[in-house]
Amino acid sequence: MKVIFLKDVKGKGKKGEVKNVSDGYARNYLLKYNLAEEATSGNLKALDAKKKKQEQLEQEEKEEAIQLKDKLANLTVELTAKSGDSGRLFGSITSKQISETLKKAHGYQIDKRKIELDSPIRSLGYTTVPVKLHPEVSGSIKVHVSEK
Repeated sequence: MKVIFLKDVKGKGKKGEVKNVSDGYARNYLLKYNLAEEATSGNLKALDAKKKKQEQLEQEEKEEAIQLKDKLANLTVELTAKSGDSGRLFGSITSKQISETLKKAHGYQIDKRKIELDSPIRSLGYTTVPVKLHPEVSGSIKVHVSEK
């Protein structure tokens, strides 16, 4: 019997897959516990429509990320911190501080985990910080750290 998996079933199939399984397994387990549905022509058309809608949503997310990347390329995030004589900060600037300042000053909400700061900024001046906006789209933000 051909079935469309509604949920992941270990060893048998993943959500959205169409596979041929034994009739007893399908009737007594997969269909009974709503893990799969029978692969009728109507159900297959619904699955195709769902996949197309999902692809369209992913494409829109990618386009939004590209637009955000272009906007962030022209921005400079201004931060202030106490520093010593040599321009070295007493503390450090973290991705959380960059994220909060970006939201307050410019209105862009980017999660601190998406800001890929290898190590916290510990010196005055300009720094370019990479940002992962989408699995396929990466941008960068200029961060300017000045003395209080």
